[in-house]
Amino acid sequence: MQDEEMTTNMPPQEEGAEPSPEFVAEEAFLDARGAEIETLQAQIAELKNAVLRERADSDNLRKRFEREKESALKFGSEKLIKELLPVIDSLTLGLEAAKAHEAEGRQALDHFIEGSSMTLKLLLDVLQKNGVSELDPVGEKLDPELHQALSVIPSPDAEPNTILHVAQKGYLLNGRVIRAAQVIVADGAQKNPPQA
Repeated sequence: MQDEEMTTNMPPQEEGAEPSPEFVAEEAFLDARGAEIETLQAQIAELKNAVLRERADSDNLRKRFEREKESALKFGSEKLIKELLPVIDSLTLGLEAAKAHEAEGRQALDHFIEGSSMTLKLLLDVLQKNGVSELDPVGEKLDPELHQALSVIPSPDAEPNTILHVAQKGYLLNGRVIRAAQVIVADGAQKNPPQA
């Protein structure tokens, strides 16, 4: 209805006549708004594409991290295993040699002990290269973080809570306890109390 009023209020335009300044201003305003709308629509389309690309990149990155994590869990110990294989080979050869020379008696046993000692050293070297260190705390004070006391025995020559014997060595992995040393410690009570 207002449109009708506007058209009825506007004087009729003759063909070839110049449009009124109000009409020109309104046309310019509408053209400018149309251009702004087109620019905004183009920006919206660009932003939508950017969001879709970012989402795809994020999904690809997440999938890659999941694959790498799975691979690390699956094959993370591969280096350690490869380094332990010569230890297995050495033990196998030692056992075969001991069986082959069983009749020789003491000499075969000596060779077996020597081979086993060398194999143990090889194994400990591999573990050390991979961040493992031994806990062999004879003579040290008991530390509940590193040692597990199996028993307490009287020892007049040792300070109380001093480790006298290691029943089973403990091990650290890069400074963290993976197995506490099982130990026997000196009793805190005096063997001969002072006479009054």
